[in-house]
Amino acid sequence: MTHFHHDLPDAGPVPDKALRVTPLGGLGDVGRNMTVFEYGGRVLIVDCGVLFPEEHHPGVDLILPDFEAIRDKLDRVEALVLTHGHEDHIGATPYLLRERQDIPLVGSKLTLALLRSKLQEHRLKETVQHQVAEGDTMSFGPFDLEFVAVNHSIPDALAVAIRTPAGMVLHTGDFKMDQLPLDGRITDLRAFARLGGEGVDLFMVDSTNAEVPGFTTSEGEIGPVIDRVFQRSEGRIIVACFASHVHRVQQVLDAAVAHKRKVAYVGRSMIRNMNVARELGYLNVPANTLVDSKEIDKFAPERTVLISTGSQGEPLSALSRIAQRTHNFVHLEEGDTVVLASSLIPGNENAVYRVINGLSRWGAHVVHKGNALVHVSGHASAGELLYCYNIVRPRNVLPVHGEIRHLQANAALARATGLAAENVVVAEDGMAIDLMDGKIEVAGKVPVGYVYVDGQSVGDITEVLLKDRRILGEEGFISVIVVVDMGQGKVSGAPEIHARGFAEDDSVFDEIKQPIVDALNAAMADGTDDTYQLQQTVRRVIGRWVGNKHRRRPMIIPVVVEA
Repeated sequence: MTHFHHDLPDAGPVPDKALRVTPLGGLGDVGRNMTVFEYGGRVLIVDCGVLFPEEHHPGVDLILPDFEAIRDKLDRVEALVLTHGHEDHIGATPYLLRERQDIPLVGSKLTLALLRSKLQEHRLKETVQHQVAEGDTMSFGPFDLEFVAVNHSIPDALAVAIRTPAGMVLHTGDFKMDQLPLDGRITDLRAFARLGGEGVDLFMVDSTNAEVPGFTTSEGEIGPVIDRVFQRSEGRIIVACFASHVHRVQQVLDAAVAHKRKVAYVGRSMIRNMNVARELGYLNVPANTLVDSKEIDKFAPERTVLISTGSQGEPLSALSRIAQRTHNFVHLEEGDTVVLASSLIPGNENAVYRVINGLSRWGAHVVHKGNALVHVSGHASAGELLYCYNIVRPRNVLPVHGEIRHLQANAALARATGLAAENVVVAEDGMAIDLMDGKIEVAGKVPVGYVYVDGQSVGDITEVLLKDRRILGEEGFISVIVVVDMGQGKVSGAPEIHARGFAEDDSVFDEIKQPIVDALNAAMADGTDDTYQLQQTVRRVIGRWVGNKHRRRPMIIPVVVEA
């Protein structure tokens, strides 16, 4: 079992002739993927993604990797390589480009196209973009890159081999090994074997499905299931999936054409991404199939399909609004069928079940991964990962992309294929790993945290502020205003107490008003004439009373005013 190095020193300078690898995000949660490679004073970044907030992040829109560790090196960044177009790999790029606008971007055709529309939304100028495809090689400073085709739940995904004088790294990006993919583009195991023959010094491997035994089911097996759903549905069909899952949307379009239904996209990101995919030829939309979502009511329900965002139960997404009947033009009717064609990202389960319950309440028939094969993962399961270790035969392994349990499971697979424990590092974000002469060692850590985006502000929200928001949401809020006459050393009049999210009626506080007055009078009799000290007295008295009597710990705002 590999344990984390909690007491690591701060990472010092990169030794001569060593390649330093520092993950800034993506190790410990599924999202915020970003890894920094440093050699000879030059820097290469692979991926720059976001993490979506969970219920314990009230008011947060997005979570970014912490750029602090590379702020003083931004002028030395040679390029940002994007392995594929998912938000958890490209979503934070606009925020990085705000720090330095002219970082060259490297990615496949679809990845760069999806990123371009994102940069336009952020009103960022076009930067230098290098479009690459599998088999291409490019050099940036001391980093010689080679791109390898990998199969994933979005087209045009790439693994990247990074050759440096210190050794070769093979980073899989997100991948699986579907042998019959819808676009015919399989993970290039021949290239993996060739690179393995040359000698992979560090293999960075997607861990998301490392706990799942066997092989990930082929996307092709979903088509017939979707077709059956279409056959059985007598009303309208709403399919929710990720806004970038081109293959899944293609399967729905094909079924719609076969069953003579019109299709409309719902959700801004879905419309934007599918238009990009269609323009570039990744999505084949048969003529007379698509209609504007606002026109969909002109067709009989049994002749329509909506493809929507919100398969993760996001509160503001199209599907959540449909489930709450607050969507401006999609009104759920009894007998409609809703298909949730996506996975459950860890942490989103409650939100997804809330939406399923909301849809069911209106009489919709909900088809989801739990009751039909309407989604397969985009990530390699344990059997595929073992296959890769045996083909590549890497000298060292760094599991990436996953929660801690996934990283540990992936490390165990690597060891099972014969790697010694010291050649497999289970790292956390911020751990710096040096590669030199075919050996790796943990060099220390750099400080990394979560950076929260709330509306337009980036990084202004601290853990303390989030804790305050959680307390407000869960425990409520009490304000106490007391007027004191310092000259007399007495409270003038009864305290005013108001509460929110705590008690409907402020009269519950009547019994504590006199104890507050007594405590303040006693404090002033003892010579306390500082309003701050008196406020603390108020907080103590009411806090203890609320804790004992109501078992609550609300936020207390005491105000003491001099008469």
